[in-house]
Amino acid sequence: MARDSRPGRHQPARPASISTRDGRALAYADYGDPRGTPVFYFHGFPGSRLEASMGQEAARRIGVRLIAVERPGFGWSDHLPGRLITDWPDDVLDLARALGLTRFAVLGVSAGGPYAAACAARIPDHLTAAGIVSGLAPTTPQLLRELLPFNRAGLRLALRAPGVLAAAAPLVQLVTGSAAGFLVGNLARSVAEPDRALLQGSPLGVVLARSFEEAVRHGAAGMVREAILFARPWGEWLSSIGLDVWLWHGERDRVVPAAMGRAMERAIPRCHATYYPDEGHFSLIARHGEEILRTLAGRRAGHSAAPVTS
Repeated sequence: MARDSRPGRHQPARPASISTRDGRALAYADYGDPRGTPVFYFHGFPGSRLEASMGQEAARRIGVRLIAVERPGFGWSDHLPGRLITDWPDDVLDLARALGLTRFAVLGVSAGGPYAAACAARIPDHLTAAGIVSGLAPTTPQLLRELLPFNRAGLRLALRAPGVLAAAAPLVQLVTGSAAGFLVGNLARSVAEPDRALLQGSPLGVVLARSFEEAVRHGAAGMVREAILFARPWGEWLSSIGLDVWLWHGERDRVVPAAMGRAMERAIPRCHATYYPDEGHFSLIARHGEEILRTLAGRRAGHSAAPVTS
């Protein structure tokens, strides 16, 4: 049964949550039209349900119920030691059933992308559509070299010394929770101009900082487990996806380079990819979020830019 509570002072409200089949709390938030077409939103890294708030108005305009789910160990969702990417669809189904939904779309943004792909692989009969925006791909030495230095170092540590990373979880929590604004500002100095302008001069930077803080509210175990998952081989399940998957990526993305989008496009048999020459990691979803939601909700409109499609 869903549960909720009133907001505390100077912090977001405790979100609604359900109990999964194994008794864990799985937290989520609703945005947009509560009676609209359901689209589950999977946040980035670090991230929380608050990230999806930037899609609130677009979702309301086009009649989409945007359901932002916090993965195990993030925000208010209980940690699940040893989890795999492909375990996520079971949690999504538990939430869908609790909400009375039998069919729905999924949208994974950045680090949420692999989880949207996992749903396409494991629960295709429940999906009306699956989308990936600026999504991560399985890491290879070549793709690793294209990442920002901090991200590259983190994934290498997760692969070579996961115990060291796990031991550093309290420090990760402290830095992410208390210096989120600084982290967003530092990120702004590392990204391409389309993203820099948004992070420094729009509410998006504030949303991201709050989402980062909320991600580690109860610790950084979820972040550590996720880094390990992304660094290790994923297995062969991407090639088993039989569903059409929509993919969008910006060519000027420095956080998750477009080469990762192309790697996912090659790995997923029925992937429909669109690349935007002038968009980065954050600018893509900020400027084309409504267009993306329309596609996933089956209400496509004309594109607002001239993307390169393959």
